[in-house]
Amino acid sequence: MPSSAVRRLLPLAAIAAASALILSACAGPASDGGSTTADPDAELIWAIEGANLSAGHMDPQISQLDVSAMVQRQVLDSLVFQEADGTFSPWLAKSWTVSDDGMTYTFELRDDVTFTDGTPFDAAAVKANFDRIMDPATASAQAASMLGGELYESTEVVGGHTVAVHFTGPYAPFLQAASTAQLGFWSPTVLANSGDQLKAGGPDVNVGTGPFEMTEYTPNQEIVYTRNDDYAWGPHGEKAPRFETLRVQILPEASVRAGVVESGEADLASQLPPNIAAELGEQLTVESIEYPGMPYSLFLNEAYGVFADQKVREAFERAIDVDTAIEKIFFGQFPRAWSVLGSTTPGYDETLEGSWPFDADRANELLDDAGWTERDADGIRMKDGARLSARWIAWTPVPDDRAALANAIQSDLKKVGFEITREVLEPGAYNEQYGPKTFDITDWGFSGVDADLLRSHLGSEGFQNASQVKDPEVDALLEQGLSTTDPAAREKVYTELQQWNAKHVAIVPLYVPSLITAVNDGVDGLSYDLYGRPLFYDVSVTR
Repeated sequence: MPSSAVRRLLPLAAIAAASALILSACAGPASDGGSTTADPDAELIWAIEGANLSAGHMDPQISQLDVSAMVQRQVLDSLVFQEADGTFSPWLAKSWTVSDDGMTYTFELRDDVTFTDGTPFDAAAVKANFDRIMDPATASAQAASMLGGELYESTEVVGGHTVAVHFTGPYAPFLQAASTAQLGFWSPTVLANSGDQLKAGGPDVNVGTGPFEMTEYTPNQEIVYTRNDDYAWGPHGEKAPRFETLRVQILPEASVRAGVVESGEADLASQLPPNIAAELGEQLTVESIEYPGMPYSLFLNEAYGVFADQKVREAFERAIDVDTAIEKIFFGQFPRAWSVLGSTTPGYDETLEGSWPFDADRANELLDDAGWTERDADGIRMKDGARLSARWIAWTPVPDDRAALANAIQSDLKKVGFEITREVLEPGAYNEQYGPKTFDITDWGFSGVDADLLRSHLGSEGFQNASQVKDPEVDALLEQGLSTTDPAAREKVYTELQQWNAKHVAIVPLYVPSLITAVNDGVDGLSYDLYGRPLFYDVSVTR
């Protein structure tokens, strides 16, 4: 890319069309007469939010936080690589076969890969990692679900570099799962000697086969990765990185991240909000890549309080002026969501667009029909002496834009006589309420390329089933989606699930976020994965 070219934030329609396709970016070398020669000894500084990494989230095999996978991709390689078109390419596995019944995946592994502590990568290493993920003592939720959950049977060492993963039934999403950092590989030596330290993280603990080695870690401040000079097995044949040091600065404040990249103190900054990214200088390349998966949503706990009533859930949804709030708060850069799957996620049901518009009159009718007809002195609806009130718990830190959105939602609901109280909680306090589900509302978005992510959110035993849905028909659909390998059949299943939620209103999707990264001149060859996370395999740095 010429040095004068700058990609700014895209219009909504363009983001939706391009986010699944734009997987590479570049920022050209400086055009002010400076050196244009890549510096193999260079240090690249990457500013990220990184909040909560220090709270036991340095291990993607355990953590559910996107940022855990984003930073540890530097050291964790996977069996396969998922391309922009959804297909899979060899990585640590040279080839693979799937049994006719869809229950066994057999991988032929590379025989020239080593972990940075010198331990060979082989079939035993795959087994050690997968056994560890599925061990109840590990307390893995997301990675264990991605490894098939109850469908997982065993990992078999067939030969030194041949491994078979067995399931008790067909498991269609496995290749996609096997392409992620959550199912990446830690050194078996680490697993045997200090596996319990992985979630806290640190040099000589977070040891993988990746293009970098973690050499320093200061919680809440920075992670330093140093080039793995022996690396020669990148997903597209990449060799060792073209720069020496990747310094990841943990800066929770978005304005600070924007400031350091704009001043040149950092080479790139990620997890930027639209309002701040839109004001960055023209010398920066700004990439906005829409997350696949579940949009940022509100989860209504139907087994705890007022949301047990379908009419109350419907009224809650219709009372929120989502379009106005999203447009004002996110400057038109994040599309309003209509479904529990984002528009770039395979299986997205576009027929739901426009199906539940803002309608305060309808919300009032539904609440009247539900028996909430009286009002107290504050204008809050009453029924049998109780106020129509719901408690929303949120996980800290809450970005300013999401706090503004929460305020808008509370204001809209109050207009129809529905009181929403909100508590922003530290992780420990949040989990104390999330575990027993003693709340009415909570919120998050969840990235994922395969619609099977709905299993954890809507399945009766789903570890992210914050709405406490218990529906045999939904469970049956989720099992069909899990087991069928026919794309058309899977799409039909996930269409039905999206339409079920649109009627049932267990989850209220609000907007589809993007991962926004700003890149300075002097960084060339930066690419992105399907989630919008920066990849550094082909990056060179000029000063």
